Amino acid sequence: YVVSEFPGDKTFTVGFLDKQSKYNEIRYAEGLVRELGKKNYNKNIDSEEYFKSIPTVMYYMDEPLADPSCIALYFVDKLAAEQIKVVLSGEGADEFFGGYNIYREPEALKKVAWIPFRLRRAVRKLAAKLPDVKGRDFLIRAGMKVEERFIGNAYIYCEKEKAQILKNKVTGPSTQEYLSQFYEELESENRGSLQDMEKMQSVDLNYWLPGDILQKADKMSMAHSLEVRVPFLDKEVFDFAAKLPKEAKIAAGTTKYIFRKAVSEFLPQETDERKKLGFPIPIRVWLRQDDWYQMVTDLFTSKEAEEFFHTEKLLQLLNDHKDKKADNSRKIWTVLTFLIWYDRFFTTCSK
Repeated sequence: YVVSEFPGDKTFTVGFLDKQSKYNEIRYAEGLVRELGKKNYNKNIDSEEYFKSIPTVMYYMDEPLADPSCIALYFVDKLAAEQIKVVLSGEGADEFFGGYNIYREPEALKKVAWIPFRLRRAVRKLAAKLPDVKGRDFLIRAGMKVEERFIGNAYIYCEKEKAQILKNKVTGPSTQEYLSQFYEELESENRGSLQDMEKMQSVDLNYWLPGDILQKADKMSMAHSLEVRVPFLDKEVFDFAAKLPKEAKIAAGTTKYIFRKAVSEFLPQETDERKKLGFPIPIRVWLRQDDWYQMVTDLFTSKEAEEFFHTEKLLQLLNDHKDKKADNSRKIWTVLTFLIWYDRFFTTCSK
């Protein structure tokens, strides 16, 4: 929608693997801008270029951020900065209008809402002991209140997993405990009128949007002296979105329902109906390749890793991922980016 209304004619896209891959949206971008009479400048990023850029990206981030898309954003901003000084970007639309697929979860859980919560709670404890089979996570989450199960879009390690891999005991409140006061304030301010999806949206608006989405947008653009403007974050847009009922956001089996309806007349049908992908990065694929597996193994057994982690646990995560016993890519990536950030600021700088 931003592209269709933007008076300029330049758009920028980066992709991964080949153009037919699910990790590559260049073909869609080219098709859309062609119909809109604009130009698309794009580039494919290979694994070597991606991994080599991590220390530089961590330097510009200043603090650890375990979101693989920040590196993709670094490259697309670099591409844009070669030609222009100011860009428009679509940050905020998902948080305002209910664009994340996880927001559909409360509707899915209604299928078992007729079962007494105490019984669902008991089933959850049994399901937690099962191997990672289809349906297990659904049973676990069905036995939890939204305040327990949703801490935002960046939930990577549960408290038990953190205790297993960290050498030093975790101090301070758990993530759920940290958010409990926020949930209580939401409940009090809205007199218990908010639905689960609206509570999830509030968490993302207050934590995920400023802590991840806008942080990487700001820092990756500034890395290339590029100004980013975010029209969806206009106060009037927020005021309008805040008044919309849940049914206007999640409906007819899709996300951002009313937003999609409103902009459909400006977009080609194929674009309007296409499933949201976010900014997909093939780290799960790359981490199973021998060269990158070895690189991560070396990092996970380094002196720095041994200072903070039980390295045998890290290697187990890595090996289970390589052997396709589990998709541990985000867990591996979280530790990997921390170690590279730590090396960039504390090891390299001290030499």
